[in-house]
Amino acid sequence: MVTPLAHMERAARVKVMIFDVDGVLTDGSLTYGPDGEVTKTFYVLDGLGIQLLNRTGVQTAIISARTSPIVIKRAADLGITHVFQGQHDKRLAFSELLNKTGVTAEACGYIGDDVIDLPLLSRVGFAVTVPSGHPEVQHRAHYVTKNPGGRGAVREVCDMVMRAQGTYEQALAPYFG
Repeated sequence: MVTPLAHMERAARVKVMIFDVDGVLTDGSLTYGPDGEVTKTFYVLDGLGIQLLNRTGVQTAIISARTSPIVIKRAADLGITHVFQGQHDKRLAFSELLNKTGVTAEACGYIGDDVIDLPLLSRVGFAVTVPSGHPEVQHRAHYVTKNPGGRGAVREVCDMVMRAQGTYEQALAPYFG
């Protein structure tokens, strides 16, 4: 079992925070419209957490097995510049991300919820999952969020990284006018 200090130490080293989409940025539900289109619901507190994290200099990325134009729109709205979709072998996108950013795997955090995420969770320096994450994923994560996916898990992690890096107060300062 990882101690709280250990996961904060890991969060302090994050230079790139990577997010899965379904089950992490969303609650994992897929809603199909009458024409077969899939919609997703995102949580506004998670979004602001990502924006704040970006402002502190931590880069953000999405690596998802599914492909959706909604994800491109959400990423653009939040300032997530690295977006990889349709990645059933997430290691390929991860390798490309490392090359683009010039960071090491140990300087990355990743939050995922299912076994497809294990190859990345086993490589990053800060591996996170959500309470509904698959047991194999929970067993291998450095931290399991208190909040569920699509309902504050991402914000919890963003705040944790900022606190661990000493940038939390600075990130919130503009709101205490």
